[in-house]
Amino acid sequence: MTNILRLILGLSVALCTMSASAADEAVESLRQLSSGFTTVAESVSPAVVFIRVESVSEARFQSPFGDDLFERFFGGPIPGIPRQDEPSQRRSLGQGSGFVFRTFRDDEGDRAYILTNNHVVESADSIEVIFEDGREFDAEVVGRDPQSDVAVLEIQTANVTTVTLGDSAQLKVGEWAIAMGNPFGLSHSLTVGVVSALGRNTVGITDYEDFIQTDAAVNPGNSGGPLVNLDGEVIGINTAILSRTGSYGGVSFAIPINLAKSIAEQLLDSGSVVRGYLGIIIQDIDQDLAESFGFEDSRGILVAQVSPGSPADAAGLREGDVIVGYQGEDVTNVGEFRNRVSLTRPGSRESLTLIRDGASQSLTVEIGELEEGAVAITEESEEASDIGLTVQNITPELARQLDLETGQGVVVSRVEPGSVAAAAGIQTGTVILEVNRVPVVDVRAFNRALNDSDEDRALLLLRTSAGQRFLVLEW
Repeated sequence: MTNILRLILGLSVALCTMSASAADEAVESLRQLSSGFTTVAESVSPAVVFIRVESVSEARFQSPFGDDLFERFFGGPIPGIPRQDEPSQRRSLGQGSGFVFRTFRDDEGDRAYILTNNHVVESADSIEVIFEDGREFDAEVVGRDPQSDVAVLEIQTANVTTVTLGDSAQLKVGEWAIAMGNPFGLSHSLTVGVVSALGRNTVGITDYEDFIQTDAAVNPGNSGGPLVNLDGEVIGINTAILSRTGSYGGVSFAIPINLAKSIAEQLLDSGSVVRGYLGIIIQDIDQDLAESFGFEDSRGILVAQVSPGSPADAAGLREGDVIVGYQGEDVTNVGEFRNRVSLTRPGSRESLTLIRDGASQSLTVEIGELEEGAVAITEESEEASDIGLTVQNITPELARQLDLETGQGVVVSRVEPGSVAAAAGIQTGTVILEVNRVPVVDVRAFNRALNDSDEDRALLLLRTSAGQRFLVLEW
């Protein structure tokens, strides 16, 4: 019995020793992680700036009684109160964040360049940047790009710290993400989270989206500040939050630094951004569209419209083509493809891989340069009651307004509330060009094609003011 007790006692002491050792290792691991955050803060904070903007707008005094009543009782205008027809100036203040990413020296002197969001400075009449050490500089806008929400500022100095730009293409979900900036004007704050998603391009914030999603706390005033990895490299520009209250709600978005860097280079070179152009209307492929076109899967993007005379038209692209590759890389969705084309240098020749009639093809397209309706109702109409639509023929006058050939399609004159068509988003004024890939020339042809549809479903080709798209209706 004594030996057994000694054995139990020995095991207990060993287990206690192991537990204490494991606890010490865990604490030391946390200390090292904390030390990593501290190192990042010390290296990046000197390059982060607080941006204070001031804008001036005209405002007119509006008396609830009118100037005549004032003059009747007071004998003339009241000193210090402008007349209704006299404009007065209204000053408003705004704030945000930014970071120095480059310095430059030439015969004209030393300059530093700051990356921030366009929405931070777009309406500013004066801009002031404040560094962590308290130094203040007046800043000028080098260039802005509202479509990507990127802006570059310039200050007259080179005696500043610059950040190191990372490679956002190498990011993975789950990596640490450190947001730095000036939330609510609280200068040079740091919050920590992880990368929770990549490639968010349907948020609806900017025209060209490819956001990094993170759960690092971002609040008003953080806009334009850097999102940083554990190596102290900037991987994004904090831009927006998803919140019902206007404050941090667990989801924030940052522009990938690779995209921002590409935009910034163009702004520095010319003060503006030149984007590539193909001349097509595209849409993502869901399972219904894949089945309607006889695809085995929903990869790639669907070409809904090709603009006549466009680079895509010259290359031979057609409606119904499915683009699955661009520049030798897979195409996964509309947002990602649009961004890649927009950043392609105009005049370059690029490869497209597509599927047409079930067969794979390759085309070469020369990228173009992207440059910066009332619907009349005809008398003859017919209702498609199963789906809740009323359509009408298109007259020659209406065809000219819609840029169509006479006898090309039918126009939707009414959509029944709560119907299948309404649920699918079809609106009055939409032109239906095809039903199940068969062109429709009038309302009779439309209803005949609709009645011939199998399994109470139809593939429609629609044209709206935004362009053409395919839609599957089921009823």
